[in-house]
Amino acid sequence: MSKPHSARELTGLLKAPTGIVGFDDVTLGGLPAGRPTLICGAAGCGKTLFGITFLVNGATLCDEPGVFMTFEERPEDLEANFRSLGYDLNGLAAAGKLIVDHVRVERSEIEEAGEYDLEGLFVRLGFAVDRIGAKRVVLDTIESLFAGFTDQAILRAELRRLFGWLKERGLTAVITGERGEGQLTRHGLEEYVSDCVILLDNRVEDQIATRRLRVVKYRGSSHGTNEFPFLIDEDGISVLPITAPRRNLAVCNEIVSSGIPGLDAMIRNGGFYRGSTILVSGVSGTGKTTMASHFVNAACLRGERCTFFSFEESAEEICRNARSVGLDLHAHVAAGLLRFEWARPSLYGLEMHLARMQRDIETFKPAVVVIDAISAFRGPAGDVQSILLRTVDLLKSSGITAMFTSLRSGASRDEGTDHGLSSIMDSWIKLVDVEENGERNRILYLIKSRGTSHSNQLREFRMTDRGIELIDAYIGPEGVLTGTARITQEARDRAAADQRERESNRRQRQFARRREAVRRQIEELEAALQAEEDEEAMLLGEDELRDATLKSDQAARAIRRRAAE
Repeated sequence: MSKPHSARELTGLLKAPTGIVGFDDVTLGGLPAGRPTLICGAAGCGKTLFGITFLVNGATLCDEPGVFMTFEERPEDLEANFRSLGYDLNGLAAAGKLIVDHVRVERSEIEEAGEYDLEGLFVRLGFAVDRIGAKRVVLDTIESLFAGFTDQAILRAELRRLFGWLKERGLTAVITGERGEGQLTRHGLEEYVSDCVILLDNRVEDQIATRRLRVVKYRGSSHGTNEFPFLIDEDGISVLPITAPRRNLAVCNEIVSSGIPGLDAMIRNGGFYRGSTILVSGVSGTGKTTMASHFVNAACLRGERCTFFSFEESAEEICRNARSVGLDLHAHVAAGLLRFEWARPSLYGLEMHLARMQRDIETFKPAVVVIDAISAFRGPAGDVQSILLRTVDLLKSSGITAMFTSLRSGASRDEGTDHGLSSIMDSWIKLVDVEENGERNRILYLIKSRGTSHSNQLREFRMTDRGIELIDAYIGPEGVLTGTARITQEARDRAAADQRERESNRRQRQFARRREAVRRQIEELEAALQAEEDEEAMLLGEDELRDATLKSDQAARAIRRRAAE
């Protein structure tokens, strides 16, 4: 995590970053510096953790020492409790960055008599602040300090004096308080004298707990006004500003492969635009998870990070099943390129699922995300749709290429709404089971792919040990044929083609024979004609010879007659 520094808003209000993931985004910089902040909520909602995190991050990230004054837990208990989160309270104390002071308040030992004030507390707190030059202070919890007193006038006066004393010292203070009946706190005054009030809530609906945070007020500063889910786990506390407006990002023209060559060939650009969202829907067993596995495998082969959110199968099951189609997802996990996040849909509420996904995305920073399957979410249709729309918004805002899978009921090809997601998806692939001739076969068709032309034809596909292979679906007089019906019909077509070819060859041979016969007839006629021509020429020659002989004889006789005279 980069080192945060105090930030000043355009209004001029100086803010102290808490270092809590997401919270500083909601409050546009953190808590008001040099002013008191009230953190209120019921038991178990995370008030003490918020305070400790505020101090630890201040000491380690902002070089601002802090004092944690507790009226309930002992320092050794706090050290043990927060060691599991990686917080070394003793180490910070030894370095002069943190003081944990336990003020013991026993109601049974308190006797309310005469004037009562917090002067002793101010002295003790002031000494601790001066000792390490503290900039931050946490008081946990304020109810314990006044637990034994019933004089509301004195209590309110001392509360005002406490908040005023913290302001005079310029301390950025966090005061925790228990949730009251019909008001934010039990005393109902802290919320009015505080410059900032944060309400933490641990709500249980349908036996599922969801933690939410709301900034009730923030004097002198704008802030997020919605309820924001927040997480408490082994990584500490993190707030998810999932209702923040989408950041404007440049449109990317880079194309990424689906990992299935046949599917890429159906799209003119040869794949999907980077940063787009793809919906793969189909009935059970059509290959949605396998297609998603191809998608992340292709991304990992490009050297990109991928996060696979699964709500049905575990990571080991997905990797094992992917091996059957020639994909080694385990290798990508070992290389640190692929991370699986698995959780049952019933484990958390809808907002907590989204919160966890956002936290995991911000931590791992993947280029590709798969969510398998969105149909696993259960709850009111409006709530599910809202969560999924915010998920899409989160991924698009981060420039992440995402693939969603959705289980559809029934084998019909009607274009359902898929929780209202299909209309905002950039690409939509539908997988269909076709049952005929006692077998089931899979068909894929691309309903839409925004920004590029694509094939409108159906494709039969098979899962082989070399991956998913697409086959041109046979469309005959009776509709689409797949599987053995397609193979049988193709065999019939080949037989018919062979028969047509044989018939054509027979006709060609007949024509060749006829042509040869005609050629011979022509040759015979030509020979006869030539013979007649030769005979005619010979007769003509004989006639000419006879004529010449006759003329010669006549001339000779004429000469003899003239001599006789």
